Amino acid sequence: MPSPGVPTTLTTLPADPAVRDRYCLRAPYVATEQRTVDVKFDVTIEIPKGQRNKYEVDHESGRVRLDRYLYTAMGYPADYGFIEDTLGEDGDPLDAFVLLPESVFPGVIVEARPVAMFKMTDEAGGDDKVLCVPAGDPRWDHIQDLGDVSQFELDAIEHFFVHYKDLEPNKHVTGSNWVGRAEAEAEITASVERLKNDAAH
Repeated sequence: MPSPGVPTTLTTLPADPAVRDRYCLRAPYVATEQRTVDVKFDVTIEIPKGQRNKYEVDHESGRVRLDRYLYTAMGYPADYGFIEDTLGEDGDPLDAFVLLPESVFPGVIVEARPVAMFKMTDEAGGDDKVLCVPAGDPRWDHIQDLGDVSQFELDAIEHFFVHYKDLEPNKHVTGSNWVGRAEAEAEITASVERLKNDAAH
């Protein structure tokens, strides 16, 4: 359901196969006339796609800090950061990664919308990752939910997050699986409420 006060916009899928084929992030289409886009938010990018440097925003100073260099020979599969004004189960803002045609820089804010979520648990507890695309960009209208993202893209992201801590002592990842947009939106809502409750104490 759309959030109160958030406008609902209907978007039509591109009819021309040549237009759809121009973008690599697609799955076989299910014939649908229209889909609803109703949630958008700011994602602060910390780590550009392809990086092994794990940058983190220092929430007290607002500056970007190098947390560590990944032990495994793997780079982040998409621009990665967090959703503003949220609190995840691990005590940090809810993680998100955004599919972009070109990577941005650490600290850049991208207005995005959710399409899926990768559920996982690490040594600190729940560590879900929301998969997003740019909001308001018609070139991404064909990606609205988990089934619209190519299986190869999903597999690459899953492989990274399952294995990127393999060589780091006392760190691990377990319980990983993909869920759709509705579950992602529910977790975002829960994370917003979690932050409000935390601030009230």
